[in-house]
Amino acid sequence: MKYLLVLAVLLLSCTPSEKKYAGWKIKGGTADGIQYSQLNQINRKNVNQLQVAWRYRSGDADTVNNRTQIQCNPIVVGNILYGTTPTLKAFALEANTGKLVWKFEPGEANTGLGVNRGVTYWEEGDDKRILYTFGEYLYALNALDGKKIESFGTAGRVSLKEGLGDRAANLMVLSNTPGVIYKDLIIMGSRVHEGPIAAPGYIRAFNVKTGQLVWTFHTIPQPGEYGYDTWPAEAWKKIGGANSWAGMSVDYDRGLVFASTGSASFDFYGGNRHGQNLFANCVLALHAETGTRLWHYQTIHHDMWDRDLPAAPILVTVTHEGKRKDAVAQVTKTGYVFLLDRENGEPLFLVEEIPVPASDLEGEQAWATQPIPTKPPPFARQVFTEDMINKLIPEAEEFAKGKIRGLRTGKQFIPPSKEGTVIFPGFDGGAEWGGPSFDPESETLYVNANEMPWILQMVDVRMKEDAWIGISLYRTHCATCHGTDRGGDGHVFPSLRNLTGKYSKESLKKFMLSGKGVMPAFSHLSDKERDAISRYVLDLEERTEEEKKGIFERDPEILFSNTGYNRFLTPEGYPAVEPPWGTLNAIDLSKGEIKWQVPLGEFKELKERGVTPTGTENYGGAVATRGGVVFVAASRDEKIRAFDTDDGKILWEHPLPAGGYATPAVYEIEGKQFLVIACGGGKMGTPSGDSYIAFALP
Repeated sequence: MKYLLVLAVLLLSCTPSEKKYAGWKIKGGTADGIQYSQLNQINRKNVNQLQVAWRYRSGDADTVNNRTQIQCNPIVVGNILYGTTPTLKAFALEANTGKLVWKFEPGEANTGLGVNRGVTYWEEGDDKRILYTFGEYLYALNALDGKKIESFGTAGRVSLKEGLGDRAANLMVLSNTPGVIYKDLIIMGSRVHEGPIAAPGYIRAFNVKTGQLVWTFHTIPQPGEYGYDTWPAEAWKKIGGANSWAGMSVDYDRGLVFASTGSASFDFYGGNRHGQNLFANCVLALHAETGTRLWHYQTIHHDMWDRDLPAAPILVTVTHEGKRKDAVAQVTKTGYVFLLDRENGEPLFLVEEIPVPASDLEGEQAWATQPIPTKPPPFARQVFTEDMINKLIPEAEEFAKGKIRGLRTGKQFIPPSKEGTVIFPGFDGGAEWGGPSFDPESETLYVNANEMPWILQMVDVRMKEDAWIGISLYRTHCATCHGTDRGGDGHVFPSLRNLTGKYSKESLKKFMLSGKGVMPAFSHLSDKERDAISRYVLDLEERTEEEKKGIFERDPEILFSNTGYNRFLTPEGYPAVEPPWGTLNAIDLSKGEIKWQVPLGEFKELKERGVTPTGTENYGGAVATRGGVVFVAASRDEKIRAFDTDDGKILWEHPLPAGGYATPAVYEIEGKQFLVIACGGGKMGTPSGDSYIAFALP
């Protein structure tokens, strides 16, 4: 009976009268990715009456270590809502009640790094499928009952390492973001390691029915391919990254898929990848059936700052120079919007190539210029100077002044340095993976942003002949996350200083081989290398005879690593820059102007002291509606809010059981409009949760 009920509601979901922006069948709402709903039952006049309609709890959050999250933007097909849990189990709920219909458990250890941003739906006649990733595999499930479709790939799954070549076999390859559908293809990006040894981030298309690999686009070009001359000759054999991890959008009429790509590995040092490095840090337009390139636009040349494109390019139509123009809008970590002609990739507003500083790191060759749009203006501040230091607490101000004087700051695109370089806006934006929302009627883009300074400090990984090889290996492979002092970052990456009571040398080596939670498997390292790192981390004084004699091998091209992802904070834990620290922005894309900017989030203790809202770091995107409201959670204070689209005024806010670090979804069931948000917490030091909360009018 349950099977027939689900089938009935799925069939009803595909009526010809369905309006383009009335449903939420795809991550981001629609294939153009604009995160917009034309539903207006909930509007600026009544949004303050919203109440909790239902709550679903999956029961698998890590409430001890608070290491799990839910970043999923759920989809709704008919009366069924599909999403994922903190440990990456897929599920289906009744979308109007939150009642569980089915749950799929892969039955193996979670190697998926703890986050998943959604699932993909496909149908042909009575064949209705949910495709989603767990670890290195893409699964195909029956949308009606959640069972694996055994005819897909091998026993219902295909490896995301297909088409990446032999060197990817022992390297991390995942996909946190769901693929997109074009006809009978699912087009996939990937997440790969960002250290010096990483798999290539090729974009691939798989047959939805069989799982067969159909095409591959080499984001690091091979001999004879366009862009090959922007790398050293042998780079494609050893450089990784340039991966489309943030998502894609599809133009069905043109038969095009649009992807954004990240930086090449290693993120912060390119001494072994001199050149412009196409197609890293690019917006790509590919023919969806074949994977051939139509055009590309690179937003950062030879990236050394981890300036991945953080969200999918979205497809918009704007009034430009008096004419309607189909375009692609791409937000960036640097706080800019690139608005590109959808046909040829040419910028609609002038982009200037500005000269930037050279690098003084041995072996590095910074690109001489970087592209800066003249319109719209940046939605985040671009440089951090001493006069911008946080003045809320006098002692903290003096601390920050003392620290900043030893750092390189005050300009855009200062290269990484051994002294320390301020990255502002930080590694997490500007814009982040939640992505923007676009109202096609007002031609306004809404994007939330971070304004957090971070400190990037490089460290030489070459060691003296009598040094411990474990130190060099740790700095090369582990310090980016856990820091050179093994102290972690206090947020995502834990401290490794006191592990002797928790791990033996052999158990730590085994842990490194398999990975768990936020830590990938280091199966590409040899047993000797894992042994050396384990001895160093556990403070074991034992040395091998080879190490005592200074006999060990290392990659001669790996000269530098970094000390970790370090936020520039005051001793009290606040950002060292003056507020705002998080914002919501409305940008008129037709005029190229910012309409308004307001803080997003607040610190309760500062508010009680009379400090005006400062905003907080925020993760997860916004959704605009025809009702005149923008919904966004994302903030560290664990609330969801509705803002007036006209002026950014807060119309409603509601506390959540855990941080809503995800993008909401808006949908309608039998004439009733719902707003749903995943509440997984687990970021910025906040507790983990396991809930999906839906809101509706009384």
